[in-house]
Amino acid sequence: MSDSYAQSKWGNDSISCITNLSLYREYYKQKNYEDALNPWRWTYINCPQSSGNIFKNGPIIIKSKMKQDKANKSAYIDTLMQIYDKRIEYFGKEGFVLGLKGSDLLRYDKSRYNEAYNYLKKSFEIEQKRSSAGALSAYFKSATIMQKNNELSKEDILQLYAELSEAVDYNLENNPKKIKFYTQTSTNIESLFTPYADCDALLSIFSEKFLKKQDDIKLLKRILKVLDSKECTDNNLFFDVSSKLYEIEPSALAASKMGKMSISRKEFSQAIKFCKEAIDLETDNDLQAKYYLGLADAYRNSGNFSQAREAAFKSLDLKNGWGEAYMNLGNIYLSGAKACGSEFEQKTVYWIAVDMFNLAKRDSDVYERASKSINTYSKYFPSTEVCFFNNVEKNSSYTIGCWINKKTIARTSD
Repeated sequence: MSDSYAQSKWGNDSISCITNLSLYREYYKQKNYEDALNPWRWTYINCPQSSGNIFKNGPIIIKSKMKQDKANKSAYIDTLMQIYDKRIEYFGKEGFVLGLKGSDLLRYDKSRYNEAYNYLKKSFEIEQKRSSAGALSAYFKSATIMQKNNELSKEDILQLYAELSEAVDYNLENNPKKIKFYTQTSTNIESLFTPYADCDALLSIFSEKFLKKQDDIKLLKRILKVLDSKECTDNNLFFDVSSKLYEIEPSALAASKMGKMSISRKEFSQAIKFCKEAIDLETDNDLQAKYYLGLADAYRNSGNFSQAREAAFKSLDLKNGWGEAYMNLGNIYLSGAKACGSEFEQKTVYWIAVDMFNLAKRDSDVYERASKSINTYSKYFPSTEVCFFNNVEKNSSYTIGCWINKKTIARTSD
């Protein structure tokens, strides 16, 4: 190591640098940020290149001081911003650090939302799918504030939502160590996006984009993702984009969208064909499970309830305990109830449908929907009197015949 490098790293007084570095770190580890401040400040001013920890720990020390000394909050925010600038200067990682800088600026001084937005925008341009969960959440929040102040359009928000959702989804699938943070970010972004999510607005904006860039595969996928997530699928745009994507890239995703489109058009044999193709082309178990539910919907709508049930159970084989699959099974039983004999026998189907909704309820993602379905369809159970006249005792085991052929427990509506 050259003398000039050592001097550059440790500053003009290497002994004092090492002493203050060690001292502040000891206080910092004890979370004694008050006593850590002065030795930390000395290292920050006199030997900033000696350790990256100076810039990782500095913001926490300054935020602690800001909390105690609210009168000087503005000055501390400026110090925070300077720390991030110096970190980039000495240790690089510009995209990541700009994400921290923009997030903190938005958190501590919302009046500077425009600055924060620009930092976060640049951060995302550099990091893309590598962006931290916090930076993605802050970026979208800053953008919505910009839009409310007429500095961005609704179209800008829709475009950004599609881009950030793609980054979040990538990390949910490929970054298991940080799935908790990206799940929270997904929730935050969805909540902020709600005011912009009406179907008419989506169709207006995406129709124009589709006309201009019909061969842009990334755009086609983004359009379908947003429309699908907002249940805005029964329209010409969804049909046209699905068809175009399938034409350009006949992937599992494209086939699944064609299947959904065909169900909307009541072309059930086509829907079944496309859903099977999606399953065959897909290698990811979770996505295969999703596509099996698409196949189940196609069979259910065509009136083939036993095949629909089989597809839903295959979904559960791939994704054990998945609430969506149990919800699907409950709906299949409800749809096929009229194929089960007398009025009493048809009402017994509500027992097994509610059984499925109770299983779905174990999955927190569908808890509310499952509870609502249980409350709704329990009202259609046969009465005690009707059960009596059909020689069925409450809480006894009962086998439902017809295409279902499953055991359940007899219950009454009263």
